[in-house]
Amino acid sequence: MSLEQLIADYGYLAIAVGTFFEGETILVLGGFAAHRSYLELPWVIACAFAGTLFGDQLYYYIGRIKGKQALAKRPHWEEKSRRVFELLDKHQILLILGFRFLYGLRTVTPFLIGASKVPPLRFLIFNVIGAAFWAITVGVLGYLFGNTLEIIIGDIKHYEIQAFALIAFGGVVAWLLRHRRKRSRDSE
Repeated sequence: MSLEQLIADYGYLAIAVGTFFEGETILVLGGFAAHRSYLELPWVIACAFAGTLFGDQLYYYIGRIKGKQALAKRPHWEEKSRRVFELLDKHQILLILGFRFLYGLRTVTPFLIGASKVPPLRFLIFNVIGAAFWAITVGVLGYLFGNTLEIIIGDIKHYEIQAFALIAFGGVVAWLLRHRRKRSRDSE
């Protein structure tokens, strides 16, 4: 099976699942694949929107149900949760709209917003708007990244496997570094 066929067959599913958890890299790759005409950009954006929206809603409801208990059992989360609660007090709507763009706070923020007892309808409304803005912005940036690579490299067809591999490798390295940093903080 060729890379093109693999992307065409599983690309949208990979984007939806990847953005459910944490998905900047997968969405940039999806935008890049759309630029190469393996996927359709509107569907890339729609899958990213759905994945991130459902993930954030799930984290919100887990926080709403178990948030206070979880925070009480994990004092090492105190610093991050304190920062999020301070932001919520000052800029609730802006935080809900833009937390996806805050490095290191993306997955914990909906959980903490749920723990703060922000009303579900308020979170849903602003989460929909924020998820749409994020999916469009990052998806289009991935698409433009493909265009920029094509301009810089010329005929990108000869290098696309290397480009996909490099982007995926960068995403894995970033995830590993983040995971390692998180584990070292959790053990303190």
